[in-house]
Amino acid sequence: MSQESAFKDFLSNRFVRAILLSGLFLQLGIWIRNFAVLLFVMEQTNEDPFAVSLISVAEYAPIFIFSIIGGTFADRWRPKRTMVWCDILSSISVFAVLLTLVVGTWQVVFFAMLISSILSQFSQPSGMKLFKVHVPEAQLQMGMSIYQTMFALFMIIGPVIGTIIYGNFGITISIAITGVMFLLSAFALMFLPADKVVEASREKTTVIQELVQGFKYVVSNRFLTILGANFFVAGLAIGLIQPLGIFIVTQQLHMDKEFLQWFMAVNGVAMIIGGGIALAVSKKISPIRMLAAGMIINALMISIIGFSNILWLSIAAQFFCGLMMPAIQISINTMILTNAEEAFVGRVNGIMTPLFMGAMVIMMGLAGVLKQLFGLTISYQISAIFMLLGVLLVMPLVLNKPAKKQVKVDI
Repeated sequence: MSQESAFKDFLSNRFVRAILLSGLFLQLGIWIRNFAVLLFVMEQTNEDPFAVSLISVAEYAPIFIFSIIGGTFADRWRPKRTMVWCDILSSISVFAVLLTLVVGTWQVVFFAMLISSILSQFSQPSGMKLFKVHVPEAQLQMGMSIYQTMFALFMIIGPVIGTIIYGNFGITISIAITGVMFLLSAFALMFLPADKVVEASREKTTVIQELVQGFKYVVSNRFLTILGANFFVAGLAIGLIQPLGIFIVTQQLHMDKEFLQWFMAVNGVAMIIGGGIALAVSKKISPIRMLAAGMIINALMISIIGFSNILWLSIAAQFFCGLMMPAIQISINTMILTNAEEAFVGRVNGIMTPLFMGAMVIMMGLAGVLKQLFGLTISYQISAIFMLLGVLLVMPLVLNKPAKKQVKVDI
């Protein structure tokens, strides 16, 4: 089958059309909310760094607390129903925040971030589970490529849309639009195929028991265990350099701090192109090889950025970093779906995500200390070494190409 006919066949899938439309509405709502809240809080607090940092806490803290729990419930509940209700509840919470905002308590905007972030930890693994159910395995990598390309596109246009809407209409209308977008996402999800009715013949288990089963499943599956270790070191690498980009711009390249937005825009444009390339080669390159290649190139580019004080060279390296990022993300999501049984997809996703996010946040916290101790260049070389370590961890899977094996876990 040609790439074009495979793509048409993929888009003819009712599930794909509904999930992409839902994702479009969600991304619009999320980016409008994120930038409206950011700009509003900066105005209300006179750019207080602590208040601004609380936005990130409200957005990322639920990932640690609720990701594993959400993944477990994604395996217990009907995934379509879970996703629809999560979007509806997110919309209700946003309108509740809007009502309180009108009364005059501006601090409630943090809850708009917090509540929808918590609910997303239940919705996201349910979406992965539905990908496993409704997309043929041969099309999973293509599906992840298209999905990732949409996210990359919004990394560029999202801040622009959010800033324009807040600048023209203010916080009240911005929050209202966010609520409407979440409702439209829920409406789009109504067109998903009905959830399969699971036979009630299984022995009843508690949430704790199923949570433990999820951990046992990952540990018993060699592929997933290695992938989890790769997740962790990749999080260390990305977390270390994420707060240091501003110093690359000001200290290494001797540009104004405002140039950072254009430096990051290069990354976003490259991610869109990289998503398209990943889509084109998804039928020819296995996910594990795509992951290894992406991390090797990223390690080299991170090293170059750390050394370079030449503008065009740093921009080129930043571009290739962005170009490879979709390959890394797409291959990881594809391998989780293809190497986890349907009954465990939610829990596997819920366990893997905190590994990456936890490592990333740890290194974000240490980034300033490491920069002071070793300098900017060495900090970037440490990040590159973590990336290469991630490649070494998955190399046995690249070389041995073991047959996919799904592990049964005793209940």
